Amino acid sequence: MMYKTKNNPFRRKHFKTFKINFGPQHPSAHGVLRLITELDGETILSVDPQIGLLHRGTEKLLEYKTFLQCIPYFDRLDYVSMMSQEHVFVSTIEAIGKIQIPLRAKFIRVIFLEITRILNHLMAITAHALDVGAITPFLWMFEEREKLMEFYERVSGARMHACYIRPGGVALDIPHSLLDDIYTFVIQFLYRLDELEELLSFNRIWRFRLTDIGIMTKLQAKSYGCSGVLLRSTGTKWDLRKQAPYEIYSKLDFKVPVSRHGDCFDRYVLRVEEMHQSVLIIKQCLDLLPEGPFKTDDTNITSPFRLDSVRTMEAVISHFKLYCDGFSLPSANLYISAETPKGEFGVFLVTDNSPRPYRCKIRSPGFFHLQCVDFLAQGLMLGDLVAVIGSIDIVLGEIDR
Repeated sequence: MMYKTKNNPFRRKHFKTFKINFGPQHPSAHGVLRLITELDGETILSVDPQIGLLHRGTEKLLEYKTFLQCIPYFDRLDYVSMMSQEHVFVSTIEAIGKIQIPLRAKFIRVIFLEITRILNHLMAITAHALDVGAITPFLWMFEEREKLMEFYERVSGARMHACYIRPGGVALDIPHSLLDDIYTFVIQFLYRLDELEELLSFNRIWRFRLTDIGIMTKLQAKSYGCSGVLLRSTGTKWDLRKQAPYEIYSKLDFKVPVSRHGDCFDRYVLRVEEMHQSVLIIKQCLDLLPEGPFKTDDTNITSPFRLDSVRTMEAVISHFKLYCDGFSLPSANLYISAETPKGEFGVFLVTDNSPRPYRCKIRSPGFFHLQCVDFLAQGLMLGDLVAVIGSIDIVLGEIDR
């Protein structure tokens, strides 16, 4: 708005900034998000993220469920990185209960954790490109996501909310035919990645919209608690798979890609390179996958009821009681985190000798990354805000939990 001053109405003019609601259901938010954006013309002065429209009270709901009943809730937080989040919760249970995991189960977990990483990055990059205006990458790469979600379905029965990683191992063994199909996929997927880069990496419009936009420094990333791609794009080589190895990552040969400029284009490049490294990890796991059990034989944690064994009445009763009453964990409080596709996802679990969590606090990376939108967008044009949000890769399911 423009108005004239009383003292000198013809020579001096003042401009008032104005605020607009960016959202609450804007495509670039990938969820229900409201941004109160203060503008001077089309220049962004400040961005105030408002969450609460999606709030489901997950942490409180977990206190009323058994440990097994809690697992599906984690599939529904970041609904693009399903297994990686249920893995963190299950790992916390196993650490408190001192549950031993068979080696084959660890390999299977890592295979699907990296499949989940590819699923997430394909969505992050192509949805980001769609927000900026490129339609073709979204259509091409969703065909690859369909293949990966079919792998989900073949081991768990569900395309998205798998509930596959369980305390003591995994729900079902991975069939040999699926191993062959995963190997075939990772070989041809490298060619699909080349096609993706041909469309975007050297596209002058894509580079113009992303280069030097949303720059984050190393100090800012650490101050705001950033992790994952956002932290590594500033030059910090930090990946929990290397710094605090879990499962079998210490036995695998892979690199942690790092860049230094910290802008939107760097974050895109890192996600592409991480998919290359995920393919390398999956190939190693397929080559080294050992024979043996896929879950612990502790019947206090897992059911003795097997589809391929004699179904005795005792096994049926034990199975029924386990899934109705659950199992108890000793009194403890523990924080476990892992390198999920969006960054460090952690679970702080408090137990009290009961079959339900006493408290469960979730550390979701997107919640910290969303706070960075304000300083990343200051001084940019309104259209650049879409590019910034897309490069951060936020999903409101984990943020507004």
